[in-house]
Amino acid sequence: MNEEIIIAGFGGQGVLSLGKILAYSGIMEGLEVSWFPSYGPEMRGGTANVTVILSDERISSPVLNVYDTAIIFNQQSLDKFEPKVKPGGLLIYDPNGITRHPERTDIDIYQIEATRTAANEFKNTKVLNMVALGGYLKVKPIVKMENVLKGLRKSLPERYHHLLPLNEQAIRRGMEIIKLYRKAEPVNA
Repeated sequence: MNEEIIIAGFGGQGVLSLGKILAYSGIMEGLEVSWFPSYGPEMRGGTANVTVILSDERISSPVLNVYDTAIIFNQQSLDKFEPKVKPGGLLIYDPNGITRHPERTDIDIYQIEATRTAANEFKNTKVLNMVALGGYLKVKPIVKMENVLKGLRKSLPERYHHLLPLNEQAIRRGMEIIKLYRKAEPVNA
């Protein structure tokens, strides 16, 4: 198993945190892990992305040019990373603020209303990344929920541990609301 993931959006959307939680979850599963963040000098409001690799073999490099999965939170990131998903791969995106939806037909595309769900159902936009994580884990359950919760506990500062139940609820809600946007078309041999 080798899963190469890009998570991208604006700073402040929890992009790096989502990657860190996935990485810690992989460690709890006994996997080899790479967490490689990248963000502009603006941080909040600027673009941010993180590459996460989860593998049962040694990882030779954290630097990737193509990905198995892209989890996208804004138009700039969709424009940049949609072409870099491997054929047969997975793209999950939040349609909030998206003006041009994904167009590829050789990848599976899922839509998750993470921003809307976080704001309307949880009254807390800071859990939109956990809603998206839940959606991802529903489509690709590469780590067990118990290890995701351990990873969440490990990555969240102790002063915020009172928010662990809210984050778990957001993950579980994301598993319920993710929906298929377009299935990859079969390749004719």
